[in-house]
Amino acid sequence: MTDTTLSQTTPSAQASHWLAAFERALAARDIDAALALFDDECYWRDLVAFTWNLKTQEGRDAIRTMLQARLADVAPSQWQLEGEATEAGGVVEAWFTFETRVARGRGLLRLKQGRAWTLLTTMTELKGFEEKKGERRIAGTEHRAQAGGRQSWLERKQAREASLGYEEQPYVVIIGGGQGGIGLASRLRRLDVPTIVIEKNARAGDSWRNRYKSLCLHDPVWYDHLPYMPFPDDWPVFAPKDKVGDWLEMYTKVMELNYWSSTVAKKARFDEATQTWEVQVEREGQPVTLRPKQLVFALGVSGYANVPKVPGAETFEGVQHHSSKHPGGEAYKGKRCVVLGSNNSAHDICADLWEHGADVTMIQRSSTHIAPSASLMELALGGLYSEQALKNGITTDKADLIFASVPYKIMHTFHIPVYEEMKKRDADLYARLEKAGFLLDFGEDGSGLFMKYLRRGSGYYIDVGASELVADGRIKLKSGVNIERVNPKSVTLTDGTELPADLLVYATGYGSMNNWLADLVSPEVADAVGKCWGLGSATTKDPGPWEGELRNMWKPTAQPQMWFHGGNLHQSRHYSQYLALQLKARQEGLDTPVFGREAPHHRR
Repeated sequence: MTDTTLSQTTPSAQASHWLAAFERALAARDIDAALALFDDECYWRDLVAFTWNLKTQEGRDAIRTMLQARLADVAPSQWQLEGEATEAGGVVEAWFTFETRVARGRGLLRLKQGRAWTLLTTMTELKGFEEKKGERRIAGTEHRAQAGGRQSWLERKQAREASLGYEEQPYVVIIGGGQGGIGLASRLRRLDVPTIVIEKNARAGDSWRNRYKSLCLHDPVWYDHLPYMPFPDDWPVFAPKDKVGDWLEMYTKVMELNYWSSTVAKKARFDEATQTWEVQVEREGQPVTLRPKQLVFALGVSGYANVPKVPGAETFEGVQHHSSKHPGGEAYKGKRCVVLGSNNSAHDICADLWEHGADVTMIQRSSTHIAPSASLMELALGGLYSEQALKNGITTDKADLIFASVPYKIMHTFHIPVYEEMKKRDADLYARLEKAGFLLDFGEDGSGLFMKYLRRGSGYYIDVGASELVADGRIKLKSGVNIERVNPKSVTLTDGTELPADLLVYATGYGSMNNWLADLVSPEVADAVGKCWGLGSATTKDPGPWEGELRNMWKPTAQPQMWFHGGNLHQSRHYSQYLALQLKARQEGLDTPVFGREAPHHRR
């Protein structure tokens, strides 16, 4: 199709033409013909369907290598346009479906002048192992009399729960019962994968309930649904922590998860001979040994709380704790409070203390990106996650796929204009913050909050009110300094300033999530697996080499049969689908050759 012909055809015709040509080339195993359909700058992001991995091929050479390795085995077919394609700014965007030898998939294609710029392919279900939903849903009962009576639903449920982990071993054990762990477990249950979720707290949702009183979700409700069960349409835009806690507890019950609360994972060991994990746990004070085939760490996006070792801390006569242990500001009216840190938790805690009548000082060690919540919703998220997006036909699942379709290599270019506009829209707030001495940044390349998050960089606050308090001095500020030492009733800063203190809060973040692995399995396994999170972007906290995907997340690791699951609510929801399908395929004994495994040389 020539450029002239392209200009005379509809976006749907262009997309259909491309898909048909691509299918012919792949069916003929003509890789050169397939590559000719890609632009000079091109990216193919595959989520499990072709690679049994999460892998982005950057450029034609990388695409050629992947197709040479995987095309014959995958045997893709049935490439069909889904709905109508659209065009904006010279880029055609089209949804499509396809099949492989073992699965069905869905994808999103972007064309420039008739050639592929970005291609996303995702696995949606395994053939023969589909979820029992819709027309496949179970009956739930047998409409006939049974001699001797029948077990009720509750009796069957209680029998399963009493057996799993004792008489019957789970196929998967998930360590971590927060939103990530239960979302993954819900997908595995619907795939008939016996799974136990291990959670140290007494109830699902306690990890939220036990935080400081004023905590709310900083992301809007449309971005934060759990798998299968969206929040009600009158749910607050920013959900309070206790409401989230109640929802998570309800979710575990309604989704019928095997949720072991008040259970602590003590040690895990992989038995090479049997290819089985031995996981020692303490359940309500009693030792239990679980022997799953697959072990998933779902402990958020970070490891242990990072508490700096400050000289003199042991002499402090007041209260000191990490932000994760902060109960709220009620007890500190009239007290002098120092909060070390300037990211989300630091701002929230400072605001909470100020609201309760404390004299509070924030210590900002390095520059911080401030993203006002209203601007973030309107400029960054509103097009995908909002009431208007829903009216435009962009469901949560579709929004997740659009988000995932942008390769990490070029994602920052999508974000920079958003934050340039934010600078203009919120110029007055930024000017007042800088006048107060606050050190601002928008990321090393101006791409803002989400890229910082992906690149292991903290340094951001989604402003839900505390920035005004900092800007007008109600929250006092010391910037560009650190705590040099702690005294019995004060802290001394690196510029020589001494601040009286009754409370010292370390809002200093968390370590790498594979620190959990070092303790629960071994330091050797943690070193072999390497870093979790980060892209290798060569920014300050994310050294190279470039990976193209988040390290070790939702995909096979260097340790056989061990996985990491986490991220924010959006990521936990979306990527749990691909991790669940990988686990199901292995349970059923399907061949799952992993293409493009992550290099094992990264250390913690």
